[in-house]
Amino acid sequence: MRVFTLALLSVSLYGQEAGGLKPGDVRPPEANEKAVIALARSVQRELIRLPEYGLFDNLRFGIKGYTVYLRGYASRPTLKSTAERVVKGIEGVENVVNEIEVLPLSPADDDIRRGVYVAIYGHPALARYNPNRGAPLFPSMTRRTMGITQDPPPGFHPIHIIVKNGQVTLEGVVSNTGDRTIAELQANGVFGAFSITNNLIAASEEGKPVKR
Repeated sequence: MRVFTLALLSVSLYGQEAGGLKPGDVRPPEANEKAVIALARSVQRELIRLPEYGLFDNLRFGIKGYTVYLRGYASRPTLKSTAERVVKGIEGVENVVNEIEVLPLSPADDDIRRGVYVAIYGHPALARYNPNRGAPLFPSMTRRTMGITQDPPPGFHPIHIIVKNGQVTLEGVVSNTGDRTIAELQANGVFGAFSITNNLIAASEEGKPVKR
């Protein structure tokens, strides 16, 4: 049985063999493989549509047989539970193994998320990725009292910002390597960020345009 492990980025899915899910020795019949690919697309569609899924989260999933493995990071606990619930409701899914890690509720990490968000999406060269166009932050009562993690900026953000105990990881897709470098440099200048891991994919290198 072939195992499909996919990374749910902000705009599309890229095939991976990661997280301990490895291909089996026997390749399934073509019809069965097509069914698994169709199931993967259904899982992708449902996860992307989750209202809780935002730029401070990053989800991955794998499929083995009729079991879906959910992995990645959620900045809020509701995303983990909601993701499991919607995937369980997809036709063809018999079991869900939910290994999504809920990130710590940390005021320090919350400040870093805000700082990295403003640094990246407020930079002139990266402003076109900001769905709020020129206004990196819309202040709200929730954001002022509970922090940006509990009230993330709305809209499609191709650069996802994952923060865990001061460690920052950038996930997603940008147009070119220049934007990838700028995003890393901007994040690296944020106070409190101990380390930066840049997993951004440059679409120009992949031959894939950034979809909006």
